[in-house]
Amino acid sequence: MMNYEVDPAILTPYLPKGTELDRWNGKTFVSVVGFLFQNARILGFSVPFHRNFEEVNLRFYVRRLSDDGWRRAVVFIRELVPRWAIAWTARTIYNENYISLPMSHRLVVDKDGSFSGVSYEWKYKGKRNCLEVIVKGQAANAEAGSQEEFITEHYWGYARQRDGGTLEYKVEHPKWRVWSTQSTRLDCDVRALYGEAFGGPLEKPPTSAFLAEGSAVTVLKGQRVA
Repeated sequence: MMNYEVDPAILTPYLPKGTELDRWNGKTFVSVVGFLFQNARILGFSVPFHRNFEEVNLRFYVRRLSDDGWRRAVVFIRELVPRWAIAWTARTIYNENYISLPMSHRLVVDKDGSFSGVSYEWKYKGKRNCLEVIVKGQAANAEAGSQEEFITEHYWGYARQRDGGTLEYKVEHPKWRVWSTQSTRLDCDVRALYGEAFGGPLEKPPTSAFLAEGSAVTVLKGQRVA
């Protein structure tokens, strides 16, 4: 997870109706996130050749006031996956901006065989892109109030619909342990993939970066809220 501070004005056009930007210490962030899905199921069913796959997404953070208080959530600007069927399903069910591209990943290991990081790669318009982090130390629980806690502990998602409404869905997972990083690399044609507005922020070093351990995750069926 590579995190970049951005001007709120860049994100305002992407805000789903009924939500507002969620800030950490008064600042707004986007994150470039690499995920590895394993044993994925859709509506309880496992689809052959679509159970294990990579995803790289660009997301930001919002909140919405509901009857039970503030719901802190993520909004995806663009999501990359290697299978067209996954992209089609996500666009159809959630109206998320998924596209299908050739993708791969690899674990980075030291000479002694110990784990030291992870790398995701994808091909876009003929160019090889890469997201990589090299970690240090051991995984640990995110400190209360830290940026790591802010980034990982958003348990809702919002997606703007074609008619201007908003779909809300809940994401369930335990708290993730995280590794801090000693080096990062985002080799990506940011302007072509995400738009000119993100060129400035994402072409600079990230404000922070870390690797999350991950866990079982459940994405519940969405419902209209606006």
